[in-house]
Amino acid sequence: MFIKRNSIVKATDMDCCGCFGFWKPKKVRRPRTVMGNNISQELLLDDDVEDEDDGSYNGDMTDTGNDDDCEFRSPTKRSEEILKNRMQYNLICREFPVKETHTVLRTEDEDGNKTVNEYVRERKIGAGSYGKVVLYRSRSDGKYYAIKAFHKSHLLKLRVAPSETAMTDVFREVLIMKVLSHPNIVNLVEVIDDPTTDHFYMVLEYVEGKWVCEGAGPQGGLGENTARKYLRDVVSGLMYLHAHNIVHGDIKPDNLLVTASGTVKIGDFSVSQVFEDDNDELRRSPGTPVFTAPECCLGVTYHGKAADTWAVGVTLYCMILGNYPFLGETLQDTYDKIVNNPLLLPDDMNPLLKNLLEGLLCKDPRQRLTLEDVAQHAWVIGEDGPIPQYLCWCKRSKLKREVFDGSGTGTRTLL
Repeated sequence: MFIKRNSIVKATDMDCCGCFGFWKPKKVRRPRTVMGNNISQELLLDDDVEDEDDGSYNGDMTDTGNDDDCEFRSPTKRSEEILKNRMQYNLICREFPVKETHTVLRTEDEDGNKTVNEYVRERKIGAGSYGKVVLYRSRSDGKYYAIKAFHKSHLLKLRVAPSETAMTDVFREVLIMKVLSHPNIVNLVEVIDDPTTDHFYMVLEYVEGKWVCEGAGPQGGLGENTARKYLRDVVSGLMYLHAHNIVHGDIKPDNLLVTASGTVKIGDFSVSQVFEDDNDELRRSPGTPVFTAPECCLGVTYHGKAADTWAVGVTLYCMILGNYPFLGETLQDTYDKIVNNPLLLPDDMNPLLKNLLEGLLCKDPRQRLTLEDVAQHAWVIGEDGPIPQYLCWCKRSKLKREVFDGSGTGTRTLL
């Protein structure tokens, strides 16, 4: 674990260390000066997990005194409508659609291993607030997959907003992942939802590696070269999301998985939101507190893309220095420091890196670096050159249509 011990103690005391895999959500009455902050939740259930929740609302419990705020705190319906509209008109960025299966056969193989359809259970590979992520092997292609297993009845009882349940978040996550395809984003392979059973499965590509800060050591971070490589992948994936009008909402080390070959993939879209045109204004801030942008702590509307970029800055700070830039003794103290405390960086830090961190962690979102600025920053370019431009499937298709000359001579080949 790369965070110094005293930082871990403080973070766990205020229940904001979901990024380190040991956060347990509690019902917290938020300070009145702060709008809601639904801490990221892995709403995962293995088959044997018991329902320990009473179904009460675990999100923002602040009484704002303004019913109009409900629309801002619960943008889920807008996201779902936008996504369904895109899918209706086939506006998805995938060459091959996500496989949808509507029957579940749960049994055991000849060795006594549990199976779900073609998938044979291997072992537990992760845990979230409500269950486990399990490694399965496909009997069809022999590949390994990470499967999130849900009990629909359980999630329907869990309130994450005044009019939303955890099942709403899961369905939105599925819809978002159905339209995405990028080398720096975890791929959704199959959805298994049998209407006659209580089981719901998300079959994801298995990232056989670690999260970006694992193994960094107690005395510091990853080193500039490794951090630069990881950051380039994160920026590439996040630029793709923003170009497709998706705000991730919870960028942090624990949601950035590294493959065995060293490629970073962004995962966990459970609190992500979708917007139309350039209107990325949000009010509900669902991310992890220590990665929350200053404007998200003030109970005002904020721009989701700028908040994502702030979280990239906090993540880079963690990768380089091995701790958080702003961390208080309590949740309110952390928010106060995020809003008011100056950013402190070592005097001997690489000036280019220092300039990048100062730009990413600028308190004023209007002055904060954009992801495009980051991609062109001298420290990010380094000796590797500019971040390669990824020609996604929907842009490729659009360009093919645009280059058709209308005279029957065909189209230009695009790589």
